[in-house]
Formats: sequence, structure tokens, C-alpha cells
Amino acid sequence: MADGTADGAGGRVPLRVIAREWGRIGVLGFGGPPAHILLLRRLCVERRGWIAANEFEDGIAATNLLPGPASTQLAIFTAWRLRGTAGALVGGAAFILPGLVLILLLAALFLAGNPPRWVLGAAAGAGAAVAAVAVQAATTLVPPSLSRSGPGPARVRWAAYLLLGAAAAILTGPWLVLVLLATGAAEIAFRRRGRPGPGPGSAPAGTSPTGDAAQGRPDADPPAPPAPPTPSDPPAPRPLLPLLAPGLAATGGLGALAWVALKVGALSYGGGFVIIPLMQHDAVERYHWMTDGQFLNAVALGQITPGPVVQTVSVVGYAAAGVLGGLLAAAVAFAPSFLFVLFGAAHFDRLRANTSVQDFLTGAGPAVIGAIAGSALPLALALGRPWQYAVLALAALWLLALRRGVVPCLLGAAGLGVLAAAAGFALP
Repeated sequence: MADGTADGAGGRVPLRVIAREWGRIGVLGFGGPPAHILLLRRLCVERRGWIAANEFEDGIAATNLLPGPASTQLAIFTAWRLRGTAGALVGGAAFILPGLVLILLLAALFLAGNPPRWVLGAAAGAGAAVAAVAVQAATTLVPPSLSRSGPGPARVRWAAYLLLGAAAAILTGPWLVLVLLATGAAEIAFRRRGRPGPGPGSAPAGTSPTGDAAQGRPDADPPAPPAPPTPSDPPAPRPLLPLLAPGLAATGGLGALAWVALKVGALSYGGGFVIIPLMQHDAVERYHWMTDGQFLNAVALGQITPGPVVQTVSVVGYAAAGVLGGLLAAAVAFAPSFLFVLFGAAHFDRLRANTSVQDFLTGAGPAVIGAIAGSALPLALALGRPWQYAVLALAALWLLALRRGVVPCLLGAAGLGVLAAAAGFALP
């Protein structure tokens, strides 16, 4: 499908339609990436017919290869398919802004200098459930990751990567990303050593992150082999990050906040809860923008508001520098997602067909899962009152045993916190 898809009546999809529809998803998108993907598919594939079903699935697979919030990148990508750069900018902004406005308003309420007691109770209750949410998020990722790894020695390596990711989340804080990169590189080396050279006419190996081999679909074209770089290919942004890091981190204030947000947006393989250990050390221990309890509140707010979970970084920005800090953190965290799509969408087919990329994700994936699960321990240890552990136990029962939804869990935990405050229990 060429850029600038017809809207059924022979014309290009108007930007105002993209703004309205993507904004509606931004308002209604409670429940994280699964809800976002479902709403985008209903709009683009089922209701409007703008994008073919197999192309939409390929878009999911391609955006899952990128670091950062995958569902946000899918929203940007689908808008790009309809109206190019202008569509990507309008659709992405419309998808992000509703949740950003709401989470900043809630941050102002929850992080106020002297909030009402019921607000403190609601925050303490919702924050108490966050560790259980992290474990639930990790468990949902285990089956597809195990299936992707393969049997035998690959399964042993999968377990090792999982444990390394968990240990890194518990012990290393902001250096977690180095462990993710190392596990991905190790898997590339293992698989390259054990893989025979390609025979004449053989297709590149690799499967999509959803676990379906592209060549296994009867309606799919075989993936094209990776082409050599051309002058039109965009330069990889990652080598610039080590050059930016010392200056931004050392400045403190807005410079340090920008660096923390950049790590969240550009280096968080797996998105979602993997951002927690990336942010917690900097926000609480290094720069002292927040207390442990306030950070738990920030994570809870990122879960109960619509839009991407990465919005959590906006609460950290608000705690560091008010509304300006929240807006700056959001702009820096989401900028890589726009850049990855705008400069890389034309190369997504080659990216998915690249064996080394697939091998990297096979190794980094279990480390991400381990990091998400491992983040539950420091989150649980940050709880300050005995009644919060009771709320955590109930949340774990709701999410892990009964397998119910995250948003009702957090809202219910907040309600229990309000009751605890009304009963006179000590608050964090």
C-alpha cells in the first residue's frame, strides 16, 4: 500500500480525521498495549479498511523490534501509512496528548505539598499493588518468549538471560540496559556459531515477535534479503547516546531529566514495565526528585491513565521541575519513537528479515522479562506500612490467581487506601 492511502472515496485521509480517530484511541486506551492494538486494528482494518490485515500484523511485528513503547510506535506507524510524515506527527500527538494531560493533572494532585488525607491514602493503596502488576506483566511475556527461543541449549540460555535480567533490575538500576544489550549480543554469537551458511536460494531465517514465521503464512511474500546500506539510509542514532550521556547527566536539573527520559524512550527494549528499574535509581536515589512512595504512585498513575505506560516518566518530570519538567520528559521520551518510524518505516521489511536483529531480540527478550519481574522486589521493599502489604497480597491474588484486569486492580487498591486513611491507619 502506497503512502497516502485512499479513504474509500478516492481521496487521501484528512489530517483532521487522523487527529480525531487517534485522539479517541488516546482517550479510551485504558489497559496498555493490548487495548491500544485492539483499538487501532478495529479502526484501521475492520471499520475503515485503510490497512490490510496482514500489513497491520507486519506493523505490529516491526514496531516490536524497536526499543521504546511499541504500541505508541504502532500508532505513529499506522498514521504514517495514511498520510506520511504529517500523518505520523498528527496521529502520534493525538494518541499521546490525552493521557499526558490527565497524568500531569493527577501528578499535581498526588504530589502536592499538602494533599488531603484521602488522596494520600489512594496513592499509598494504588502504589502498594504495583509490585504485583510488575509480576503479572512479566508472566504474560513468558510463553511467546520461550517459544521463540527454541529447545535444548537455547532453553538453558533463555533461563540464564532471565536470571541476569532479574539480577540487573534488583542490583544495577540504570545499568540494566547494558545487560539487555549484552544478552542480545551473546545470543547473536551463539546462533551465528551454530548456524550453517545459507545455501543457494535459501530465505533468511527469523520469525516475527508474535511467534509466527512470515514464510509460514500462505498470503505472505517471502522476506527480502537485507540490502547493503545506501546513502539514503538514516544514520543509527545509538552511537550518539554515549556522547550525550556525560554532559546531560552531570548538569543536574533539566539536563539530567532529559537524559533519564532519553534512556526511557531510546533504550527501553520491551517497553512497559522495563522502564521502572531504568528510572527508579535516578529519580529516587541519584537525583532525589521523588521518595520511594512517590515513585510507586507515579508507576500506578502510568497504569490507570489511558495511553502508553511510558507516560510514567512525565510524573517523574513533574516531580523534578513542575509542569515544564513533565512536558520536557514526555517530549524527550517520545521523540525516539517518532524518529524511529519517520526515518525507519521504509526499512521495516529489511529489519524484520535481518537474522541478527531476530537473534538479538531472542536473547534480550528473556532478560527484559527478568528485569520486569525483578523490579517487583525493590518496589515491594519500598512499601512503608503493614497494611500496604495486605493490599499487595490482595492485588497478587486478583492478578495472578484470578487473572483479572490491571486497571480495576489499581482502582480497587486505591479505594482500599482511602478506607485505610479514613480508618486512621498510618500513611507513608
